[in-house]
Amino acid sequence: MAQIKFTLDMENLKDEVMNSGLEAVVKSSLVLVLNEFMEKERDEYMESDFYQRVDDRKDYRNGYYERDYTVSIGKLQLKVPRTRSGEFSTSLFEKYQRADQSLVLSMLEMVVNGVSTRKVTKIVEQLCGETVSKSFVSSLTAKLDPLVKEWADRPLNITYYKYVYVDAMYIKVREHNKVVSKAVYIAVGVNQDHKREIIGLRVNHAESKEAWMCFFDYLKSRGLQSPRLLISDAHSGLKSAITESFIGTSWQRCTVHFKRNIFQCMPKKGSYDAREMVKSIFDAPNPEAARTLKNEFIQTYELQKAYEKAINTLDEGFEDAIQFLDEPAEARIKIRTTNNLERLNSEIRRRERVIRIFPNNQSAFRLIGAVLMDYEKTLDCGGRKFYFPSESSM
Repeated sequence: MAQIKFTLDMENLKDEVMNSGLEAVVKSSLVLVLNEFMEKERDEYMESDFYQRVDDRKDYRNGYYERDYTVSIGKLQLKVPRTRSGEFSTSLFEKYQRADQSLVLSMLEMVVNGVSTRKVTKIVEQLCGETVSKSFVSSLTAKLDPLVKEWADRPLNITYYKYVYVDAMYIKVREHNKVVSKAVYIAVGVNQDHKREIIGLRVNHAESKEAWMCFFDYLKSRGLQSPRLLISDAHSGLKSAITESFIGTSWQRCTVHFKRNIFQCMPKKGSYDAREMVKSIFDAPNPEAARTLKNEFIQTYELQKAYEKAINTLDEGFEDAIQFLDEPAEARIKIRTTNNLERLNSEIRRRERVIRIFPNNQSAFRLIGAVLMDYEKTLDCGGRKFYFPSESSM
């Protein structure tokens, strides 16, 4: 009986299978094709036909073993050829791998994009007709660890980050059989090409001066130089940590949060004109004009007791909130607030709400890191820039 010969490109075959509309009734045909492909691979490895006696034979055929192979159309049961030495391995799938790689990557992508492990198992069951456990899906995410760690620990001394934004958000983590609150520290830098990069991620205890200094020490250990301006909200202990960690760096207090703090101290009714005056302070063309407008506001309302607290709040945080006015005009609207971090935080929240409680710190770091890696690809991609500098500021 003549032996069937195949000339197949395995990658093209897999692509065709994964993108086809094959039904269960044709699985047997696919099994025949894949079994014959593996048989051909063993023949090429042996360099001898069945029952051919040669003095310098490479190995001996040793039958077959059955193995399940899961693809997007379901589970296939294949007969895998083997040799006596055990050195032969088919290229159809990686050794000991029980699921098609593209299926595994799809499952990982679902998890990163905020689909719960419970829903992932149901989706896989509907697509493939096979059940996977939640623990299996969870174990897959561990494959992200080396990728996230390499990205999170990459060197920062390749470029200079003129502006750096920092923020902290809170998540729930299970620790010692208790659910505790943890702070997620995030830093975004604007590089010399005027593009943003996510340069820092840490999961730590609640915010404090010591915790912020620990985060800054981590950034410096990777080569971060003192930025010209560090932008953030007025977190407790943050300003002191900046002063001690980065010599020569100014702190820009987020003007959106600062104005909100001032407005909260004003009467709810009849304060429209006062609010507009405060807004005009931060729209000034230079620091001198801002100081003039600030003094005008104080002179206008200093005799009204209802505005006493608002005046004190403005006076106390004013200088920290106008540091952006010393920077080039084209960059000011971008660096006076932490608004560009709000979308990033919302992306994390969207996925974190699905999980609700992380089983440990490592799982939180892994998933949030994967989310940030994915989100970073959308930041100022192609020819876009965070801001376009004028010739005078370059």
